[in-house]
Amino acid sequence: MKVLVIIPAYNEAENIPNLMEKINELGYDYLVINDCSKDDSALLLNSMRLAHLDLPINIGLAGVTQVGFRYAYENNYDAAIVIDGDGQHPPVYIKSLIEKLNEGYDYVIGSRYINEKKPWSLRMIGSRLIGFSIRVKTGQKINDPTSGMRALGKEVLKEFAYEMNFVNESDALTHVLRKKLKVCEIQVPMEQRESGVSYFDSIVKSGKFMINVIISIIFIQ
Repeated sequence: MKVLVIIPAYNEAENIPNLMEKINELGYDYLVINDCSKDDSALLLNSMRLAHLDLPINIGLAGVTQVGFRYAYENNYDAAIVIDGDGQHPPVYIKSLIEKLNEGYDYVIGSRYINEKKPWSLRMIGSRLIGFSIRVKTGQKINDPTSGMRALGKEVLKEFAYEMNFVNESDALTHVLRKKLKVCEIQVPMEQRESGVSYFDSIVKSGKFMINVIISIIFIQ
């Protein structure tokens, strides 16, 4: 199976070197997509001679991943793996995601909460509400609906390359479940962000994100 690892990156210059060292050790094809970062990401990617695209404007995570999906499909990859540029998704688990695709699954989620209990933080309350919305809409229980670590098989990859119009991962997941495609989760222990600040560190931004996603899942999907 020919697989491309897609790495969306926005202001991740401090995290990219360590992440790419791990990916290069594993030998996967990859593409870093720099979403018009304001830090030194563009200079770093060029100096390290990493396979990458520098976007001229900031288009957000959904747009960045669609760029990666289209690149993967048009370059004849059979599957795509998405991992964040902040280093929280351990590349060593890419193999486990691919194994599930080889078993016939169409969409595989790297989940934090199959064997681990989900905490009751504000962020995880949002995750629970999103998970409940997905269950109402699809009848399926997903333990970690907001995980950004995921694998797409050929059928999903083709559709998302050209027709994706989703707020985020949870929205896209709802679409896949409603199409009755085969979805599974595997346990993946996530790392702490080494440097920089997450978008979700802001309570206001996290709240707006959660509301937008739930509205999209319930009313648009």
